[in-house]
This record gives sequence, structure tokens and C-alpha cells, in this order.
Amino acid sequence: MTNNAMVPELMRHPSALIEFEQIMSATDGKQIVIFLDYDGTLSPIVDDPDSAFMSDAMRAAVKEVARCFPTAIVSGRCRSKVYDFVRLTGLCYAGSHGMDIKVPKGYTKKKRPVLFQPASEFLPMINEVHRALLEETKSIPGAKVENNKFCVSVHYRCVDEKRRSGLLEQVLSVINEYPELRMTGGRMVWEIRPTIKWDKGKALEFLLESFGFADCKTAVPLYIGDDCTDEDAFKVLRDRGQGFGILVSKNPKETNASYSLGEPSEVMEFLLRLVEWKNLSSKARPKA
Repeated sequence: MTNNAMVPELMRHPSALIEFEQIMSATDGKQIVIFLDYDGTLSPIVDDPDSAFMSDAMRAAVKEVARCFPTAIVSGRCRSKVYDFVRLTGLCYAGSHGMDIKVPKGYTKKKRPVLFQPASEFLPMINEVHRALLEETKSIPGAKVENNKFCVSVHYRCVDEKRRSGLLEQVLSVINEYPELRMTGGRMVWEIRPTIKWDKGKALEFLLESFGFADCKTAVPLYIGDDCTDEDAFKVLRDRGQGFGILVSKNPKETNASYSLGEPSEVMEFLLRLVEWKNLSSKARPKA
């Protein structure tokens, strides 16, 4: 039986693969700019966050996309960890939910890479909280505390459901001592980060400006992500009326994204179609 309650969601957020031609027609000769989350987008969600490896096929697809379009990886992970997973040069990496951004010199008019870290003053505090959380949660089997440089992630996917409320209490007992930090939720993870007004949406705007594409008349950003933290970027695109957010999810859900993809395999297919479209359009363009 069809769940009618889900039909409006499916209609509002159609597949980016099915609507690929519609998305491309909206570019109208403009510059496409690609923004990609990592976990759940380029790699599958796994029990051990240290084992979230992307496939060689996905890496090849991202490499081709970065050859065709300005491309950035925007992740909650520490920037160095994301780079270790992706292992590709020639694209931008924004870690810690955009609080640690490195833009290669080839992406800007400047002759050197741009490093932007708006929360650098919080680094000692983050390290202190990381140590405190490691100590506080060590008695909970399956709990994993990850230092992502400008934020701390507490993963509870492998924690017994009966012990998760107790784990949350332990985490809050630490965080309550630091009013300069806030906690947000994700997919089986709690994120502890500075209270500054900075998120993936702000990072997207910073990167567009760094690339020289802040003017919505010259660029079409495509942001692909699967988590609630990506909603900040989706909302920026929707509010600006510029580009499209693409939610990676098998299940319909409330989102600011315009389109959807079911899982990382569909993300790869979409990226490869972008490359094919770029190559075909380049061949069709009349020579000067």
C-alpha cells in the first residue's frame, strides 16, 4: 500500500538522476560549482568512522569532476582526515563543518593557497573537551570520541540503545561546563562545536566568494549531502535562489534541498553524468 503522507515529499524532491536534463538546462551556460559532503555521500555510513573509505571508482569520479568543475569537499571531519580518505589534490577541502578551509592557489587570484579558520581561538578548548569526553565516556562500550580539530564528534551507533541516554548525560555533563560550545545532532553522532555563527552554509558562501563566483548570475552551485548539517548549505542556496541542494537519502524527509539521490552509488552516477555532459557540451561548442 502506498503511504500517501510521503507522496508530497517525493514530488517536492525528485531524483536528481531522473531530472538531470532539467538541472542542466538551468545552468544556461553558467559555471557549475560542486560541493560534496563526505560520509554518507562519497562513502557509505559504517559502524567504525575510521573505516569510512571511499571506493576507487568513486575517487576516480570525483577526480574527473574536479577536472571539469571547481570542486570542494565540505565535511564535519577534520580536514586532514578527509584528505586522507579522498587522497586527491586539485580540489578544496573544508573540514570541521567549514571551520577549517583550504583553497588551492589555482582556485583564486592569489598566488598562494588560502587557509581560513574562523574558530582558531577555540582550539585549546576543543582539545580540552576532547580529553574530558574520552575520560568520561570510556566506560560505555561502543562509544567513540573523535577529535575533528575545531569540533568533537561523539559517535553512538555501536552503543547499546539502553545505554545511549546514559551516554548523553555524560556528554552533557562535560559540555555544560563550556558555555562557548554547543552540541548538535547528526546521523548517530553528537557534534560539539564553537557557538560562532559559522556552518556549512557560511562555508559555501566563503568558498563561492573565494572562487570569484559569489554573484548568483555567474554560477550554479550544486551541493550534495546527506546529513542535517548539510541543511545549512541547502538553505543558503534556496534563500539565494542560486543553484541546487541535493539530499542523499533513501527515505523522503523534510529538507531545504531541491532534489535527492538514494545513496553514494547514485551520487557517483550523477557525478559521472556531469562529466559526460561537460565533455559533450565542450565538443558541441563552436571553436573561436
